[in-house]
Amino acid sequence: MTVRIGITGPIGCGKSTVAGWLAELGAVVVDADAIARTVVEPGEPAHEAVIEAFGPAVRRSDGGLDRAALGRLVFRDPAALRRLEAIVHPAVRPRILAVLDAADAAGVPAVAIEAIKLVEGGLAALFDEVWLVTCDPAAQRARVIGRGANPVDADDRIRAQGDLAGRLGSVATRILDTSGSLEATRAAAAAAYAAALAEDAPRSRA
Repeated sequence: MTVRIGITGPIGCGKSTVAGWLAELGAVVVDADAIARTVVEPGEPAHEAVIEAFGPAVRRSDGGLDRAALGRLVFRDPAALRRLEAIVHPAVRPRILAVLDAADAAGVPAVAIEAIKLVEGGLAALFDEVWLVTCDPAAQRARVIGRGANPVDADDRIRAQGDLAGRLGSVATRILDTSGSLEATRAAAAAAYAAALAEDAPRSRA
């Protein structure tokens, strides 16, 4: 049976890096953020719902979604972020389910979904394992800025998540702290993956 792994954790802590390593080890890896971007493209029901909720300021001249403008709105306003998530999460869930079902049908050893909102999006119960990827706050901030965010935007994005690692700790099967060396973290991820395949103890799948 295909082992289902959900990879989650705060922004800038290394989820994509861990997911990339699992892909090298043979897992099918899908980024839920990429799916979230597709569900708000022009022509998708969620696209018009976002425009209706946040106004024409988040629509580009070509009709697409102005993600930068939307980000400035929601990452400084928790209520606005909740409104956005209430639109996007229900649209993402069926596509995640389709990916998981396809992996099961193909008989791949493991499928890993990288999702920052694994719990808030109601996805945690779909997985056999939930991996929490975390790191120290200084490293997190430096990584977010290193990816192109200015310091103010980086702080807004980090602050908007609150104590995400603390909230996720209760549902995490395994915790990977990426504050150390790349080599040590990679070895820890490989060991966790091997253990997941060996144990193969599926949780209830909703």
